[in-house]
Amino acid sequence: MIRSGNPALKDSTFLDLGSGTIVSRDAGAMTLNGTVNKTGFLLLLTVLTAAFAWSQAEFGVDGRPQPGFGVYLWGGLIGGFIIALITVFKKAWSPVTAPLYALVEGFFLGAISAMYNHLYDGIVIQAVMLTFGTLFALLFAYRSGMIKVTDNFRLGVVAATGGIMLVYLASIVMNMFGSGIPLIHESGMVGIGFSLFVIVIAAMNLVLDFDFIETGVEQGAPKYMEWYGAFGLMVTLVWLYIEFLRLLSKINSR
Repeated sequence: MIRSGNPALKDSTFLDLGSGTIVSRDAGAMTLNGTVNKTGFLLLLTVLTAAFAWSQAEFGVDGRPQPGFGVYLWGGLIGGFIIALITVFKKAWSPVTAPLYALVEGFFLGAISAMYNHLYDGIVIQAVMLTFGTLFALLFAYRSGMIKVTDNFRLGVVAATGGIMLVYLASIVMNMFGSGIPLIHESGMVGIGFSLFVIVIAAMNLVLDFDFIETGVEQGAPKYMEWYGAFGLMVTLVWLYIEFLRLLSKINSR
């Protein structure tokens, strides 16, 4: 999501990645209001399926979810990941894949939220408030010019995000072999500090999303890029929400 230096992306046109044609503003280009509306629609779809998955949550006396509940958790996680990959590589399909992603990801979010809330009552509403509080605070900072998206800013955020993804990937692989990266997933100061760092980087990705959307509007991007911009914002919001859940659970378990 880095602003392109392609000379074809002039003030009034944007290269249509799906068809290879140039789209003018008058031909139905990406708009800010359109992206905002589509983001709201994706959020609504996510909330609907999340609420359904939450309503299906039942836990035994040992605190474990009842059999069958894992379908929402793992089905939503894996399905959402696959649809997200398709959307990234086939941006022109985003009018279809973005709503599908929101629906499927909602099952995962509802399931994991129910599990966290079962362990720590009230943690979900705290995570939701922190997520949207961060969203609006950074949006205000970006629109007011308090945060400038420079090339060094982009490079730093992208590099840090890649590093975090590598750490998580290594952790998953190590867990498969009965091991794991010590301290960062625990409730000690190192674990809490790591979660705070990840939250900061996730929040900075929101700023890159704002910049991507604004650039698309300025360059007259194809209309379907409204869906892709909304999808990118949703992916970051989901990541930020999960990280807030992880941080709050570490704090509550102390």
